[in-house]
Amino acid sequence: MFQHMRSIWIWTASTILVVIWLPVMGLIWTFDGEIRLRTGRSFRRLGRMLTRVNPWRIQITGLEHMDAKQVYVIVSNHQSLADIPLLSHLRLDTKWLAKVELFRVPLFGWMLKMAGDVPVDRAVPRQGAKAILRCAKYLRQHCSVVFFPEGGRSPNGEVQPFNEGAFQLAIREQIPILPLVVEGTGKALPSKTWLWGKSKDIQLRVLEAIPVEGWGVKESAALRDAVRQKIVDELERLRSLAREAAEATPVPDRSLG
Repeated sequence: MFQHMRSIWIWTASTILVVIWLPVMGLIWTFDGEIRLRTGRSFRRLGRMLTRVNPWRIQITGLEHMDAKQVYVIVSNHQSLADIPLLSHLRLDTKWLAKVELFRVPLFGWMLKMAGDVPVDRAVPRQGAKAILRCAKYLRQHCSVVFFPEGGRSPNGEVQPFNEGAFQLAIREQIPILPLVVEGTGKALPSKTWLWGKSKDIQLRVLEAIPVEGWGVKESAALRDAVRQKIVDELERLRSLAREAAEATPVPDRSLG
């Protein structure tokens, strides 16, 4: 019962925030420039506010690996829809490549469009190519682009195989790759349910940027696999640290005498 009540509260509060924020974004969009940088910043600000509705303990590490003046092809593992507000804590100008279904969601989809994020229908290869070209244009306009190269949320929290598109783009445009690791969001908001989980500990880890100088487009698969392995290794390290911390936590003595 408590989980249901808590979930109703989170969804209700989140919806109210979105409804209030939509006209704010609309006003900013009206007077924004061609690539909607200020609108995008406003949208990410909403994402950060949404994380405060949840009883999460968010830990963000590795920010020293990120240069706010640098443009990146940003790639992250994908556990949950909760990854979106979590990654909004990165103070970078970004556009996101997102599945087209999200753009059809009332209110939220309108915000994605206003922010200039890029829809992709992976069932239509030609549309996928157009989406990558649009991402390339953003990179040339000094705006980073966020990819979830797994193509969808992981069903079990493990990192699924990566698509090559983001890595081919990074090589062609000679833009460094910034790998991210998210952990805990899959338990916080499991897929195929509207109920929020019990997980409160959410982690976002920024890894060292990976330069692409010297890589050819024909080597994009090797680059993809190397970046994925770095994410897999760091995710396992975070989980190992969490297990060690849990084992080191003393069990309270519940004896009566």
